[in-house]
Amino acid sequence: MTSWTLPSDARLALSLVVNVEEGSEMTVADGDRGPEVVDELGVSLRKSIRNYGNESNYQYGLKAGAPRIMRLLRERGMPATFTAAALALERAPELARQIAGDGHETCSHGWRWIHQFQMDENAERHFIRKAVASIERTTGTRPYGWLSRYLLTDNTRRLLVEEGFTYHMDDYSDDEPFWDKSYQKPIVILPYTLDSNDMKMWTAPSLTPADWLEYAIDTFEWLYREGVEAPRMMSLGVHLRIIGRPGRIGYFEKFLDHVAAKPGVWITTRKNIADSWAAQNPA
Repeated sequence: MTSWTLPSDARLALSLVVNVEEGSEMTVADGDRGPEVVDELGVSLRKSIRNYGNESNYQYGLKAGAPRIMRLLRERGMPATFTAAALALERAPELARQIAGDGHETCSHGWRWIHQFQMDENAERHFIRKAVASIERTTGTRPYGWLSRYLLTDNTRRLLVEEGFTYHMDDYSDDEPFWDKSYQKPIVILPYTLDSNDMKMWTAPSLTPADWLEYAIDTFEWLYREGVEAPRMMSLGVHLRIIGRPGRIGYFEKFLDHVAAKPGVWITTRKNIADSWAAQNPA
């Protein structure tokens, strides 16, 4: 049986997750077999050619989307966790400095936004170490959390423990943290969510920004209601190139303002949530 009390007796811990993948996605220019297959146009090229159109769509996230998201968070004083592919931050150093300067957390989303689950143990260990070293160089702080691109291997979590990570996001099984004690040291599992992720507006184009906002608010309200009895955690994942569009960013703003108006909400980084839970529920 676990117990968890949030600061100021809040009833809900809200984790805003901003994914930074742009510039690290698959491309033949970086030696990949083919171009990135995740494309808002729904075009999946299997030939080994560059998809300049999709690359420019990703670059939009850095050029126009990121400034809008950073401004909204800064104006409201809301800390977020940036799940960043390390190479993306190397190629966008100004964004890396802004993330660190505004007091946000950087969680590792891999060295690049590629399929980690295809790696053997040695390659995956190198991939993890390379991401840690890179993010520490670009932001000044090493990452303590990890999020894979979709899938992971049987070795992933053990390697993360060995490399000093304190929490892992590749789980969707609960609305509060829990321990995995299967390895040399226990690691906090901080479940993430896919159902409220703005990626749905790419994978399910019939979903409008208004639909996404309604679902996000409904999720928040239900967890906020349950939080009267025991604290709950909510994750909301967004992407620079998706929510940062002019027709979508206003709905993110509406969500932020909705939760800001509610008492008893702890808006914080994922590391703070993991650390708070671990301190109150020693492994």
